[in-house]
Amino acid sequence: MRLEITSAILGDLIGFPSVSSQSNLAIIHYIAERLETGGAQVEVMLDESGQKANLFATLGAPRSGGLVLSGHSDVVPVSDQDWSSDPFVMREDDGRLYGRGACDMKGFIAACLASLDTLREAAKTRPVHFAFTHDEEVGCLGAQSLVKLLDARPVKPALCIIGEPTSMQVYDGNKGCCEYTVRFEGRAGHSSAPDKGVNTVEYAVRYINRLFDLRAALIRRCPEGSRFDPPETTLNVGALHGGVSHNVIAPRAELSWEMRPINAADMAFVKDEIAAYVADTLLPEMRAIAPEAGITTETVGEVCGLEPMDDNAARDLVFALTGQNHAGCVAFNTEAGLFQAIGMEAVICGPGSIEQAHKADEFVSRDQLSQCLSMLERLGAPR
Repeated sequence: MRLEITSAILGDLIGFPSVSSQSNLAIIHYIAERLETGGAQVEVMLDESGQKANLFATLGAPRSGGLVLSGHSDVVPVSDQDWSSDPFVMREDDGRLYGRGACDMKGFIAACLASLDTLREAAKTRPVHFAFTHDEEVGCLGAQSLVKLLDARPVKPALCIIGEPTSMQVYDGNKGCCEYTVRFEGRAGHSSAPDKGVNTVEYAVRYINRLFDLRAALIRRCPEGSRFDPPETTLNVGALHGGVSHNVIAPRAELSWEMRPINAADMAFVKDEIAAYVADTLLPEMRAIAPEAGITTETVGEVCGLEPMDDNAARDLVFALTGQNHAGCVAFNTEAGLFQAIGMEAVICGPGSIEQAHKADEFVSRDQLSQCLSMLERLGAPR
C-alpha cells in the first residue's frame, strides 16, 4: 500500500516541470502542504528573486541531534532529448516509473512524503527534518543558502541522509565541484606586428598549460588509499573561445574549466597556485604592453565535497537500517559536503541509479522505491 502511495506522489512530483531555469515554487508548496498535513512544522525560504525556495520542515520537538532527510526539487532540462513519452507525465512500464526527475531525485522525496506516519514515530526519539532545496543542478545554490541559516541557529541537526540515486548503496564520500569562467582582455592589432598587441588566446593557452601542470601535481598529492575513482582531484578544460579572424591579434578570450576536489586542501592548492600564476606572471607580461589588459575570474559554482571520515554516525545509521557494512565514494557532486561543512555527519543513499539520471527516459524502479521505503520504515522501529 505504501509503495502505491509513493508512486502516486511521485507522479504528482514529476508533473511539476521544476527545471532549474524555472521557478520551483509550485512543487515546494505541494511538498509543504503534504508535510503540514502530516504534522510537520514547515518553513518555506524564498530566495532574493522570490521565484525559488528551499523548504525546511521538522517532525518532533525542535532540539539538537536530529536527522535530516535531504533532496533537491529541481531537475535538468529535457530539451534535445528523445523521450518515448511526455517527460513530465509519469509512465509505468515493467516495474519502472519513467519521468524527468524520477530518480534524480523526486523518487526519494516521494518516499519521504509517503512515510510520514513512520517518521513521526522516529521523531519521538529525535527530531526528523526535511531539507528540500532549489538549484542543486546549477551549483547547489539553494543548499548553500540553507546551510548558512542552519549554522546560525542554536539548535542544529546532527546527521543527514542525502537521497541521491545510489541504487540504495551507501556512500560516505563524494568529490566537490568547482566551476570557473576566466575572461582575458588584451589589445587587438594586425597579426603582422604581434609585439604591438596582447593576444588573449595565447595567454589563455598558457593558463591552460598551467592547469595541466597542476593536474600532474594533484596526482602526486593524492593520498595513498584514496577511495575515489579516479583517486585524485581532477581538472577539466571545458571550452575556450576567443579571437576575431586569422589576421587579427585576439583582443578577448573566455575559458571555462572545472575542478573535482577530493578534499578542501586540494581545492585551496589549485586556487592559490593559479591565482599566483595570473598575478605574478601573466598579468605583468600583458600589462607591460597594454596597461588596460586584464584577467577576471567568475566563480560559477564552488561546492565542497563530502570527505570520508573514519567516524560517521550517519553512515553507521544507514548501515543499521539497510544491513550493509561497506561504503563507497563517488566522483559526482552532491549537497552532502555542505552539511558536513557546518558540523553534521552525512551519508548518501537513495533509490534509482545515477546511470539513469539526466538522460531521456529517466526512471526509477518500484523495487528501488520499495527498498527506500523499508529503510525509512526502520527509522521508526525500536533498535
